[in-house]
Parts: sequence; C-alpha cells; structure tokens
Amino acid sequence: MTRGRADFFASESADVLRAAVERLSEGFEALPPSEPRIPGGAEIARLLEEVADRLHDNYPYFHPLYAGQMLKPPHPAARLAYALAMWLNPNNHALDGGRASSRMEKEAVAGIAAMFGWKSPDFLGHLCGGGTMANLEALWVAGKLCPGAAVLGSTQAHYTHGRIGAVLGLPFEPIACDRRGRMDTGALEARLARGGVGAVVATIGTTATGSVDPLPEILALRERFGFRLHADAAYGGYFGLADNLGPEARSAYERLGEVDSIVIDPHKHGLQPYGCGCVLFRDASVGRFYKHDSPYTYFSSDELHLGEISLECSRAGASAVALWATQRLLPLESDGELAGGLSDGRAAALDIHAALAADPRFLPTFPPELDIVVWIPREKSATAASARARRIFEEAARRNLHLALAELPADFFELEKAGIARDRETVTCLRSVLMKPEHREWAPRILAILGEAADAVPGGRDPSALRSSG
Repeated sequence: MTRGRADFFASESADVLRAAVERLSEGFEALPPSEPRIPGGAEIARLLEEVADRLHDNYPYFHPLYAGQMLKPPHPAARLAYALAMWLNPNNHALDGGRASSRMEKEAVAGIAAMFGWKSPDFLGHLCGGGTMANLEALWVAGKLCPGAAVLGSTQAHYTHGRIGAVLGLPFEPIACDRRGRMDTGALEARLARGGVGAVVATIGTTATGSVDPLPEILALRERFGFRLHADAAYGGYFGLADNLGPEARSAYERLGEVDSIVIDPHKHGLQPYGCGCVLFRDASVGRFYKHDSPYTYFSSDELHLGEISLECSRAGASAVALWATQRLLPLESDGELAGGLSDGRAAALDIHAALAADPRFLPTFPPELDIVVWIPREKSATAASARARRIFEEAARRNLHLALAELPADFFELEKAGIARDRETVTCLRSVLMKPEHREWAPRILAILGEAADAVPGGRDPSALRSSG
C-alpha cells in the first residue's frame, strides 16, 4: 500500500474509535447487563470483506488525483464522531430521541450562523439531509410569505430550484447570466419591473464554475422591489473565511448576512459525511410556519425540539455530532486551519487556470472565483473541442487523473478570439474541483498528467497554428 493510501486508511483510526466506544459505555454503567440479539452476527466479518470488495468500484475520491466532482473525504474527526454516535443512533427530531446530539446541533448551527454575523435568538436554523432539502425549506417559507409568486434564479443556479418550485407550486423563472456565469442584474431588474416576484435566489458559488452572483447589486434591487432574498451558498458558503478572494467575490461575502435565508452544505467544504445540509433564517419568527400539534409526537422538555422547526422529521443525530466535533477541532475562524484549506484550494485553482491560459493546447473560461476551473481543448470548432474534451477525460482517467465533464454556454469562452468556430451554443468542457488542500501542491502533477492525456488524444489543429492563435 502506498503512503497516500496508508495515511487515508490508517488502522490507528480503529484504535481511537475503540477507546472512544469504551469511554461512551462508561456513561451507562448503572444499567444491568444485557446481551443484544444480533441477527446474522457471526457473518458480519465476512460480509464486511465483501462490502470492501464491492467498494473498490469507486473513483479514489480521497486522493488529490481525484479532481472531478464535488467530492472529498470527511475529516477523520467527523468520521469517528459519526461512527461513535451510531452506537446510540440518536434521532434529532424530538429531544427524547437525541438529547445530547440536539444540543450539539444547536451549538454547531450557531457556529455556522456566526460566520454571517447572525446570533441567537434572532436567527432560526437547523441541519437537514442536504442542500436540496435546505433550499426546499427556504423556498417553502418564501412561498408562505408570498403565496403563488414567482421565484427567480440565474440560468446557472442549481437545477434543484426548478424541481423545488414544481413541488411547492411556485413558478421558477431563470434569469440570464453574464459571460462569467453570474446573474445578469440588468435582466433581473427588467423581470422585477414586471411584478409578481416573491423571491430571488442568489447563488454564492455555482456548482458548474464556482461563480458568485453580484450580491451587492441584488441587495440594491431588493430595496427597490421588495422581494425576499435567498442565498444558495450550499457550495460556496464557507469561502467567506478564505483570505484570497477577488474583490467582487469578497464584496458579496461581506454582504451575505443581509439576505433573508442562507443554505450551506457542511458535507462539502465543512468536511462532513453525506448528508449534512444547513438552512438558516435571519428572522426567527418564520418558525411559526412549522408549528404542529401532532398527538403522537412525544415531548418531555420545554426546550425547543428541532422537529418543531424542520420539515423533515427523523434525522440522524450522528450528523450533528460529527459536525460539532469538527467545528470544535477546527473553529470557523478566518485565521484557522479550515480557512487555510479553503485558501489553498482557491490558490490551486488560480495556479491551474494560469497554466491552462498559457498553454497553447487549452482555452480556459474566466478566472475562477472559488476553487473550480473549467477549460476546453483548442480545436477548429466548438463541436470538435467538445468531442476531444470527452476523449481527454477518458485518457486522463486511464492515467489515474479523474476530472469531470460539464456542458456550459459557449459565451463563457472567447471562442472567436481563439480561432474556434462557434457552431453550437454550448460546449462540453473539462472541469476540475480543487477542494482538497493538497491540490495546491499536486497542481504540477495534475497539469503534467493532463498534458500527457491531451498529447495522447489526436487533435484536428496544427500545434504551430495553436501557438499563433494563443
């Protein structure tokens, strides 16, 4: 086993977990002995070996050469805390089902809210199964406040918003983007002027390119038109801690606390296992929409039960335990280790973008705002570039470099300037998400393998012509 794999699959983790389980059991010593009945217990060891074999059919998400989709391993503290909590399997719906884990959730969520300048008891928030459920709750509240009114989001907003609109009976209308993947505020203003809008979704880190919508301009439009403003920061929410954002992105993060609701996914840059999303409301009074008087829900405390402010009922308390433990170890501070990892990811993206821009074989999009880089191979046409991008993607994977493919507007590339015929409105691009702090030091290796893969895939243009056009 190589050092990289040995470090990730460290056997020491089992020893740490075993000691923690023993410590957990000490809290229940007063109970009389009891032998659990475990159906099939004698076969567990053999079964886990089979599970391990099945799991070999995965990409190496834990390794720096996996630089494709938004996948990264959870922090070891999160993994271990989650596993430890599973010995109890708490349910954070009612306090009876998750007393300690519910308190840990409230503390962890308060830590996230503090990143945006929100403090208890003014805000309302909780964890949920992921960004989709979190966004659904935010737009559900928007629909309660503005029944039947339209929800607007950019054409690069996550596709889940259209689905959520259909579920909630709220019409979702896409607003055009500029050539950097951000909501076009001119197009937004024109649509707002026609009326009938209840909410606007500002995307703080699109999942395709990491673009950050121009929040200060959208906030100014809210002053004029009076809509509810929701920030989908599921991907980019933590980047407010980074110290190397560009001025436009920084201006958006500095105003993020002024929106009405925020979604952030700890299972992305918060180093958590799936699924762990978080929804926050600036005004805690929206909790009135969640009230219920179910006769079969048992409550044994006057404290707030998380099930009273959540559309979901049963939820894994282990998610809260893992998040609490991680934030205890790595506080959400601008000078902390977690923030440093975010800055390293963005630095890796800037390094790779600069190298691609200087390489006559490739044409990148606009400079990255967060940690996502997108590019195409230079070819005669957008169609030819798309076809070759797919072949390079496959060839890179054969060399253990795992990228991603994305279909994006041709407007995101300066095709004409690069001598590439625009014969279609979208282009199949190569895309890399540089989420791991190690990606910064691995950037030269990633670029070298990419170059080898590109050279191994025949192209349709003469290299000297490419150099002159670059």
